[in-house]
Amino acid sequence: MLTTLNRILLALVAATFLLLPAASALQAAVDPRDPYAHFFHPTFGDFQEELEDARAGGKKGILIFFEMEECPFCHRMKQQVLNRPEVQEFYREHFAIFSIDVEGDIEITDFQGNSLRQSEFAFREFRVRATPVFQFFDLDGEPTVRFTGATRDAQEFLQLGEFVADGHYRQMNFTRFKRTTR
Repeated sequence: MLTTLNRILLALVAATFLLLPAASALQAAVDPRDPYAHFFHPTFGDFQEELEDARAGGKKGILIFFEMEECPFCHRMKQQVLNRPEVQEFYREHFAIFSIDVEGDIEITDFQGNSLRQSEFAFREFRVRATPVFQFFDLDGEPTVRFTGATRDAQEFLQLGEFVADGHYRQMNFTRFKRTTR
């Protein structure tokens, strides 16, 4: 016969096995992951080629994160938003994502086939003056949506991704979109 204490222990063990999958899922949702390994795609800096790959991969477009080393808002985005598994999974499903150092000297090829340094691409081509800048491009390499600064949190950044991926930017601005999706 089971004693009351044995019944309680048995119930606790059973509850643990029932809750373990939920706890694992919750832990995965809050565990940060390195954005350079799980958010950004690797690139050799040829954005004409990246466009072809994005089309072939069924992406909605390309996202370029313009950043610089000393930018505290860039660091905050990487440490609090871009490292979130749900953000990484959503964005990687819909976009090819690359980081550009606005002070970088690495040669890249822009969407039109021109060779230039990262810093020239950022300042001359896109007039990036403050960081971070999230610049979205369609599959023809045309700029669509630009967001300057850090988002409030991961939820707002996911809203931004939905705003672009679903084409809402064609009908309204991001502020209005946020009001309609609360």
